[in-house]
Amino acid sequence: MKTFKYLTLLFVTTLFIACNNDDDSNPDPVNEEEVITTMTITLEPTGAGTQVVMQTRDIDGPDGPEPPVVTVVGELVVGATYNGSVAFLNETETPPENINEEIEEEDDEHQIFYIAGGGLDVTTAYTDQDGDGNPLGLTFTLTANTAGSGTMTVILRHEPTKPNDGTPADAGGETDIAETFDVTIN
Repeated sequence: MKTFKYLTLLFVTTLFIACNNDDDSNPDPVNEEEVITTMTITLEPTGAGTQVVMQTRDIDGPDGPEPPVVTVVGELVVGATYNGSVAFLNETETPPENINEEIEEEDDEHQIFYIAGGGLDVTTAYTDQDGDGNPLGLTFTLTANTAGSGTMTVILRHEPTKPNDGTPADAGGETDIAETFDVTIN
């Protein structure tokens, strides 16, 4: 009889523990990452030169079968300084969703990096900051130093370490979108 009582007690205890709901009735909301189909970088000359626009557009989204269409319209002018801005859109929605609004609201959780490579001689500087005074990158300046051509990689990082040394490697976080553009300076 003792064994029966012991097994019954063990069964009831196990049942109680198994049925106990330890789940939080108010879980933290999930902050889903936005779909970004289009990134447009616009460079307006402060003096001589014409506007330069770099764009990557992936209308079916990053998981779709079609590759993005990458374009660069215009060339940089040697010695010219440009006021730059970047716009992010989700064009899978109608009307397209402006992702810049979320980036501005969560500025401490984002940073845009501008990386010259392949012989491209440019200097970039952030002209905007997050609420803590760290670089954000929705606006920036770019100076075309010497003639040549190379690449400009633009990366939007989510939840980077801030402050950082200005490189994606030091910043960490997750890449929301990245593209490399072929750029010419004449």
